[in-house]
Amino acid sequence: MGRQPYKSILAGWGRHPVVEGLVYKSENLAAIVGAATLSRGLGRSYGDASLPANAHSPVADTTWANRLLSFDPVSGLLRAEAGVSLYDLNRVFLTRGWFVPVSPGTQFVTLGGMAASDVHGKNHHCEGSFGEHVRRLKLALADGRIMECSDTEERELFRATIGGMGLTGHILEVEFSLRPIPSPWVWCESERLDDLDAITAGLKEAAHAWPMTVAWVDCLARGKKLGRGILMKGRWAEIGEAPRRLFSWKRRWRVPFQFPGFVLNRASMKLFNLAYFWKHIPRHRAGVMHPEAFFYPLDGLDDWNLIYGRRGFTQYQCVLPCETDNAPLRRFLELFRSLGGSGFLCVVKDCGAEGKGLLSFPRPGLSIAVDFPVHPRKTQALVDRLNELVIEEGGRIYLTKDAFTRAEHFRAMEPRLESFNAIRRRYDPQARLRSALSVRLLGDNF
Repeated sequence: MGRQPYKSILAGWGRHPVVEGLVYKSENLAAIVGAATLSRGLGRSYGDASLPANAHSPVADTTWANRLLSFDPVSGLLRAEAGVSLYDLNRVFLTRGWFVPVSPGTQFVTLGGMAASDVHGKNHHCEGSFGEHVRRLKLALADGRIMECSDTEERELFRATIGGMGLTGHILEVEFSLRPIPSPWVWCESERLDDLDAITAGLKEAAHAWPMTVAWVDCLARGKKLGRGILMKGRWAEIGEAPRRLFSWKRRWRVPFQFPGFVLNRASMKLFNLAYFWKHIPRHRAGVMHPEAFFYPLDGLDDWNLIYGRRGFTQYQCVLPCETDNAPLRRFLELFRSLGGSGFLCVVKDCGAEGKGLLSFPRPGLSIAVDFPVHPRKTQALVDRLNELVIEEGGRIYLTKDAFTRAEHFRAMEPRLESFNAIRRRYDPQARLRSALSVRLLGDNF
């Protein structure tokens, strides 16, 4: 079953670009990846990272390869196939006292995608990204070999694969350790803060006492209100703090149709930001939160990407070195606003040490991510100018969210690229494994 490819319309979560591709799908992932040039999970990378290089380059859909292979209930060591979703892991383990060591902002991702993107979360300042917790990977290389890699076996391949966007091999299995948790609930404290200085100072201060921190900021506010927002701090609730009612999963709603393009504009986003800021009427709040509300607030609304309309949207996410002050982040927000950028999903996180992955995104500093609608005449110029600023500041972008960066800009901000390319060529000299992203940024040809 699933050995014959079928045609499908493919896109990332941003729904830009949208392409036609050939897809293989099977429970036996190792049997189909030899005919594919890329593995694709749930398609939640925002841009073109999980899209084929062209319409004749097949991709392998990993989502049927979703078995849990082994679990040690003492150490938490789990080995599973690459197509297992974080959503399913949460359903199996959360109420049994285990959680992934690092979680991104959506649970609709696969383990293979988490490793390939080296996802990070609200606890990066103390736990690093997901790759820091991966023990072993099982890969299918471009020449058909099946290989295990780790920090002690095929170490260079292992580190190039973590954050390598699926370009070093097809990830078949992932081994990592879950973390024990005292309850499935999160104790959260939040605070409404009036400007960027207060937000960044709050993040830095919270990093010493809280394992999970994040801030929503109003990227359209200006003057003294620039960067105002809501700071959230979280930890797992102890048994005595958790509600006594039986834990249940939250109900999800669905966006019923694609919104007209005119709905999201600068005026409507300013109104949303104003309402969201003042919705936090008490300046301080504290209490227990459902883990889905804390980790995955947007997952409660299925197909929320339809809100952006036919043209889709992109997310620009970068990390800026802000160890001494927040001036780089302030310059980013001022530039974004001056160029006409508009968005209502703007998140700032505190990043810790750089990870082991050769192309892993985080580094010490502050990460900012902002969603905005794609405009055919404006978006490329906006991303170009933001990239120029990031290069000047010594920062970098997150490939999992990118759809518009030019190759020359990526080379300028990524000094590790030469090392990554050398390892990739060693294991795949003909660049058989490729994607629309690798064509755009790495020069892969057809």
